[in-house]
Amino acid sequence: MPIDRKPLPLDAALVVIDVQAGFDDEGFWGPRNNPECERNIASLIDRWRTTDRPIVFVQHDSANPLSPLHPANPGHAFKSVIDGQPALLVTKSVNSAFHGAPDLAAWLRGRAISTVVVCGITTNHCCETTARVGSNLGFDVRFAIDATHTFDRADVDGGVLTADELTRVTAANLDGEFGTVMRTDDLLAATTISR
Repeated sequence: MPIDRKPLPLDAALVVIDVQAGFDDEGFWGPRNNPECERNIASLIDRWRTTDRPIVFVQHDSANPLSPLHPANPGHAFKSVIDGQPALLVTKSVNSAFHGAPDLAAWLRGRAISTVVVCGITTNHCCETTARVGSNLGFDVRFAIDATHTFDRADVDGGVLTADELTRVTAANLDGEFGTVMRTDDLLAATTISR
């Protein structure tokens, strides 16, 4: 049964996942999709700030020293689109933002926040996993599909799944089962009322 696409509550939290400079390393990750991702993330951050809604930044601390996302590497830093201070900064070394520090679920519940909007990198890994876990924990999850991007991936049969194919599969996996998949313009329209 589809989830109601009602306006967002005034306390809906924007969870911005792993928008880090290391993901610009095409030699490491391969071809990406959705060149509008960062612009859409910036639009969401701007709207959340102007409507005084809470923003959570999530930063991946890779345990692999060869990863661009390892804390010792310059790619660990946020991209320039991530500006200002968040209400909460979560660091993690696994896929789900709900398995980082500080405890995201406890922080949300402590503020009686029940709705989260997920955006960031990558669509089918940390963003999708966060959405699934968030839903399983009882949160109303909105997934900003066009404010995410991912990379082409090898499949188990020796072929390649394109980033666009993986994004379509993530949307199909999540919508109506783990949350509501939405586009940036729809989320902006759902947040027109300020505090």
